[in-house]
Amino acid sequence: MTNPALPQVHLRIGDQHLTTGSGGVHQHVNPSTGQVQAEVPLAGPAEVEAACQAAQAAFQVWRRTPPAVRRDALLKLAELMGEARKEIAAAAALENGVAIGLATTQVWLTRQWLSYYAGWADKLEGTVSNSMIHGGDLTYTLPEPYGVIAVITTWNVPLLSVAMKIGPALAAGNTVVIKPSEMTPFTPEIFARLADEAGIPAGVINMVPGTAEAGAALVAHPLTQKVSFTGGPATARIIMASCAQHLKPSVMELGGKSANIIFPDANLDVAVHEVVTGGLANLSGQACIMGSRVLLHEDIYDEVVPRLKAGAEALAIGDPSIRGNVMGPVVNAAATQRILGLIDEAKANGDGTLLTGGTKLGGELAGGNFIAPTLFVDVDPNSSLAMNEVFGPVCAVIKFKTEEEAIAIANSTQFGLAAYIHSNDLNLVHRVSEELRAGSVYVNGAYPVVPNTPFGGLGESGFGREGGKPGIEEFIRPKSVIIAGPRPGVKK
Repeated sequence: MTNPALPQVHLRIGDQHLTTGSGGVHQHVNPSTGQVQAEVPLAGPAEVEAACQAAQAAFQVWRRTPPAVRRDALLKLAELMGEARKEIAAAAALENGVAIGLATTQVWLTRQWLSYYAGWADKLEGTVSNSMIHGGDLTYTLPEPYGVIAVITTWNVPLLSVAMKIGPALAAGNTVVIKPSEMTPFTPEIFARLADEAGIPAGVINMVPGTAEAGAALVAHPLTQKVSFTGGPATARIIMASCAQHLKPSVMELGGKSANIIFPDANLDVAVHEVVTGGLANLSGQACIMGSRVLLHEDIYDEVVPRLKAGAEALAIGDPSIRGNVMGPVVNAAATQRILGLIDEAKANGDGTLLTGGTKLGGELAGGNFIAPTLFVDVDPNSSLAMNEVFGPVCAVIKFKTEEEAIAIANSTQFGLAAYIHSNDLNLVHRVSEELRAGSVYVNGAYPVVPNTPFGGLGESGFGREGGKPGIEEFIRPKSVIIAGPRPGVKK
């Protein structure tokens, strides 16, 4: 039953590495074959309680650890991630079906995020000022860590999601309790093991894979001082309701329905490549940031649509562990049925015309969760297909006439995570970027989610930022110290 390429998952609580938990066991299914390949121990409230206590005890030491020591530990972890890249990429392909080439890129990105925030550990600064009331008073601020951070990560990019949160949290002096998804605990397990090897003390990183029960206990625990969550809006609302009861702050990185606007003067080779690889093949469309709404100017519509179809149908789909395959399965059978159901609903409602795909792949791939890359054209911009997240390899192609119409369509959903522009007109790019309702705008194939740039959304896409200086500021809070100066006529 156990696949030798997958590590044994543990509940990592302080210096304990447990192979059983009160939450039971999750039978992990290989998404490429449909066969059970591992058993994952699940944490329950008891293990969450122990993990929070361990994190709180470790915080008293870690917060006082010299910043240079925290920096060097994170740099060492980044180095070890690079050395283990083949092991990590192989596990990633098995746990959620990501193509091994992309999995290798994600390991590289993980290293970049860790290295970037390692550099912040010894650069956090306060301020010094005179008092407004009495000029002789001295005021200074201290950038303090929160304490124990509750981290709940997503299953589509589990390793990168961990690094995006843990890097800044630890650099700032916090400790963490991580609840990875029970569907993708293997790369986080490797991450935690390498953190031990890097010299990060026991209890600084605690790992409790589990279901929603474990997540609820973690969010509500009185020792967790802030929540950092990546996932869907429905779960976010539940978490926020719990946070509201305890007046607990949170960071929410949620879904998206990003517009990919292609203007007539664009490099169409680049634009088509970005739609096909970024919108369909990348994680089999299971990415909140993907440009799943393709807005094509009417002057190039008839030229680009056939090219999109040809590109989608030429994608190498298959076992994600084999290099050369750029698209693997979706995460599980439930996701397969959900995505196919949304495709059928779009066809039944006349949301658009199905150009290619729309089916589960058979033959040698029949046992897995492989869905053909799917394109709908002539999509109604107000339809469910255009407005709601599918989270699968499905793109909706919409025709527009003017710049103003493209902006209006792009801004018409409840999401606001990202947007994409393809144009060589710099003035147009600046104008449209300013008008788009999105946390990030990517132009002409710019790489998303880099560590030195803030990433996050608005509306149904959440709030707070990961990346850049704002990313570490999410994990510190300023404390003001005001020292009274001399008072005229008052003896001291």
